Parts: sequence; C-alpha cells; structure tokens
Amino acid sequence: MGRREFLRTSAALAAASAANSFSCFEIASAAPIEVPTVDKLAIRVLVDSSYDLFFRPAETNGVKVSPPPRLSDYRRSLHNEWGLSLWLESERGSEKRTVMLDYGYTPAVLLNNMDLVGVDPSKIDALVVSHGHYDHFGGLLALLDKHRNVMPSELKLYAGGEDNFCHRLSGNAQQGFGDFGRLDRGELASKKVTTVLAESPTLIAGHAFTTGKIKRTSIERVLPNSSVDYTKETAGCDYGHYTAAELQGKIVPDEHVHEHATCFNVKDKGLVVISSCGHVGIVNSVRQAQEVSGVTKVHAIVGGFHLGPAPKDYLTQVVGEIKKLEPDVLLPMHCSGLNFVAEARVQMPNNVLVTTTGSRITFGV
Repeated sequence: MGRREFLRTSAALAAASAANSFSCFEIASAAPIEVPTVDKLAIRVLVDSSYDLFFRPAETNGVKVSPPPRLSDYRRSLHNEWGLSLWLESERGSEKRTVMLDYGYTPAVLLNNMDLVGVDPSKIDALVVSHGHYDHFGGLLALLDKHRNVMPSELKLYAGGEDNFCHRLSGNAQQGFGDFGRLDRGELASKKVTTVLAESPTLIAGHAFTTGKIKRTSIERVLPNSSVDYTKETAGCDYGHYTAAELQGKIVPDEHVHEHATCFNVKDKGLVVISSCGHVGIVNSVRQAQEVSGVTKVHAIVGGFHLGPAPKDYLTQVVGEIKKLEPDVLLPMHCSGLNFVAEARVQMPNNVLVTTTGSRITFGV
C-alpha cells in the first residue's frame, strides 16, 4: 500500500471507528434545500474583542443595535478576547428557535459573558461551528460540561466538513510552528453531541441554513493565517484531498476547505449572512448564500471578515466588491479589522454599524 492509500485508509478507519463507537456522526444530505423564512432575528454578541461601556443604541436601514444589559453587580464585568461567539434567536409565527454559533477562545470568558447577559442554555436547539480555529471552538467543551444536562437530549453540532477537525498550527516555517489545537469529534460524542458534517447546504433547527462548502469565485484570496498538518493522526480529518506536500508529511497553509457561513432569510428584508471569520472571502460567502437559497436580496452581512491583515489596495478592492452586493447593513466583528471599518465607511457611509461584546442586534422588528 502506498503512502497516499495508507493515509486515506487510516483516516477513514479512524472516522468510522469514532462513528461506530459513539453513534454520533452524520453527513448532511446533498439534496437541494428549501430555505425557510423567519419573521424576526436577534443576535446577541457573547464574545468579541472589545467592550464599550458607553455604547449607545444605533439603527441603520431597519437594523437596530442595543447596548449590553446593565450589570447588577459592579464587581463583575463582561470580558473580551480574540474570538467570537454569537447567540442567535429567531421567530416564525409563534415558533421560536435558538442556535449558538461559535464559542470564543476560552471557557472563562464565554461562561462569564453568558451568565452576565442572561442567555438560557436550556433554550439551545442546535450548535454550529464555523471552522476549525481554536478562537471559535475553545469554549465549546466547557459549555457542554456545565450545561449539557439542561440542553436537548438529542443535540447536534453542525460543522462544515472534515477539515474542521484537522490539527492546526500557528506561526510559520521561518519563525517556527506552535500548536493551535484541534476539535475532537470523540470528545463531542462522549458528551452526547451528534456531529453533522454539513458540506452541502443544510437546514438548522428549521429556521437557519448553512451555505455548505463555499465556492471561490471572487477576486478574494485566503490571507495568511494558520497552517495544517493533515498527516497528523487525528480521527476524521480526511476530506479526500492530498497535495504532494501533504503526502511528504509537510505542514501546509490553511485554506479552510470546509469553512461555512450561517444564514437566515428574514421576511420582507432578505438574507442575513453570518461569516464568523470569512477566510474564504466574505463576497464568496454571500454569493454562496444567494445561490443555495435563491434569494438575491442581502439585508445584512455580519461577523468576522478576516480583512485586518489585508493590504490597502486589496482591502479597497474587496470593499468595492462588497458594495456591489448592495447590502442594507454591514456589521463587522472579530477579525474584520479597524482598517475594514474605516474603508467601509468611506465607500458605504450609510451602511456600517459597529457592535460591542454583549450588544444585541435585531432584524425584522
């Protein structure tokens, strides 16, 4: 057996073993989906990189942002870190759903902020992880340790595909690599969480949908971030592709093969596209949401756009492409960058809203 076959067979056996042992593994159907319409959507920012004590309410094109709740205990405060976690509440008629998207970097920050803003873990209908970076799943296992007993007995975590579970490294070959961790399906299964690999567009809790694997058709490129060791022995990290470098056991730049976006179609408003980090390109992510939903109107683009490290000329070009999508509102967070906010306000002065940790964003109200 050659090295290529050995790698694929080993990864497949590991994934199969994990699935058979825990019965907590699904692959989403590749069949077309009918995207639901919700009447209302609210996003609570549980974790982001800044907290503004003087944050004031704001509204742009029908989207409202309100400050965090006033804290009753002056000795406690909302915490911030490099990471993102969002609490998504939607309504359709009398039907309500709650989805949690990403889990920040550290358990202490996530659990502290959840408690202070008053969200109720027992109301969670589904979990979503956007991609395999630790600053988006770092608090997940601690969340489950503390609150799994009040969550639904049948709980699913929707991930974009196998690549979410690969071993990642920080740094580079010149400066040296550091461990950046990996999300372990076995640990999730041990907490009675079913992992759904949503490489195809997938409905979430009957209200939301994910884009599935995002096509790369725009001028955007993946800016430098982490690296991946696909040859490291990990359960379920075979997405069916090995480059020559990977076959030689080399660490390769992270292309986020299975990053996906989480989306809602809000009645009479259009799409709300939430790109937690947007490594594959925020324009690509929105186009994918439009294609899989059949909805062309973009109401809001929300989340991390990973343009903080972007060169000025590239940033200007990307914001120009975002403007062509004609969104009502941009809500940049996390890794979008202050440079993005400044450029977006130049090109789209009437469309930018900023948020803060703990703030609440409402759509369709």
